Amino acid sequence: MEELARESIRSISLLSRPARGSDVPRLGSFGAIFIMLKSALGAGLLNFPWAFEKAGGVNTAIGVEMVSLVFLISGLVILGYASSISRQKTYHDVVREVCGQRIGHLCGFCFVFNLFMISVAFLVVVQDQLDKLCLSLYETVTGNTEEEMPNHWYTDHRFALFVVCLIIILPLSVPKEIGIQKYTSVLGTLAATYLSVAVIAKYYLKDEHTADLTPEHSQGLDSWASMFSVVPTICFGFQCHEACVTIYSSMENKKITHWVFISVTSMIFCLIIYTLTGVFGFLTFGRQVASDILMSYPGNDVVMIIARLLFGVSIITIYPIILLLGRSVVLTQILRFWERRAIITSVFESRCRLILTILWITVTLLIAIYIPDMRLCLIFAMQTEPINHRMRALLTGWGVVTVLTGAFIFGQSTSIAVMELMHKF
Repeated sequence: MEELARESIRSISLLSRPARGSDVPRLGSFGAIFIMLKSALGAGLLNFPWAFEKAGGVNTAIGVEMVSLVFLISGLVILGYASSISRQKTYHDVVREVCGQRIGHLCGFCFVFNLFMISVAFLVVVQDQLDKLCLSLYETVTGNTEEEMPNHWYTDHRFALFVVCLIIILPLSVPKEIGIQKYTSVLGTLAATYLSVAVIAKYYLKDEHTADLTPEHSQGLDSWASMFSVVPTICFGFQCHEACVTIYSSMENKKITHWVFISVTSMIFCLIIYTLTGVFGFLTFGRQVASDILMSYPGNDVVMIIARLLFGVSIITIYPIILLLGRSVVLTQILRFWERRAIITSVFESRCRLILTILWITVTLLIAIYIPDMRLCLIFAMQTEPINHRMRALLTGWGVVTVLTGAFIFGQSTSIAVMELMHKF
């Protein structure tokens, strides 16, 4: 009788929940493109002029961008196709359905860890921008130097970051569906575009162009090593694969051809913004360009102060998307566990979602405040199922090339980072 009662409760619970795929789609083409754009246009934008300098110039850097874009777009298309054939709505569920339960659990853990560390990195970037923004505003308004700036608890950038998390990030992160993020994504994309426009305008408004544009390593193995060392920076700039399955499953038109159009269009827009920022930032400062392009400009430059403020807004609008993706994995596991014991109500699901959201923000905020020096290198790979013998061979070959290229770049960039670290000590 007890077992029968459990089965009855489980059946009622399943009947009370909407069927998979029965949710009303909330995303059109416009919303999907903007969420993809906002997921990609992140902290990497500041580093592109430096990446162009390290790559050896404009032509080499654009070549690296174009080659990387082929792999990145193909990854987006493969994930959309895998979501279509598996009828799953999240990244980890797609992997579990296509590759098996054990691989799915491993992917879920790696997926959450990846998104969690990205969330920490974004808060570190926001904290850094708040610190520099307060300093620039103080110097511009008062004319005093950094050493003369008074230290009060309410001027501390850590307090400012806490206020931002409480007032802005938390309300934006609570909603369940990703469709609501299309409104903030438009704002975030426009904010990131302002930085690109400002860099271009500053180049043309400059009286003289005397920057040294000669590459640091013009030939030999050093030039190749320098070129490959910026591939992670460039790929990180276009990274939006974590969100693509959720975006695809929320769309009205789920045809693969339409998804290819969405992927290509969003990546082309990203390519234009990143390339323009990289090219004109590099042409303005040459070999003297800072890793953070905004640090290359005077602290009292009003145009760049606005750019720094809007860039912070851009990063803040990405955080809720990342949190939503990571929270969905944890929440799914919690609901599956409790579904075996009791009825899952909408109130219970809402409370779990709110608690997870608060915990995620709180922990990432504490890490960002007390462990500010963070560096990320996150690489994931996925393989989809075959169609026919010829297509199987083609896709297998492409998968091998993708994995080997990623493994080589990971090893090469990690080796350089380790050697630089050893050199410092």
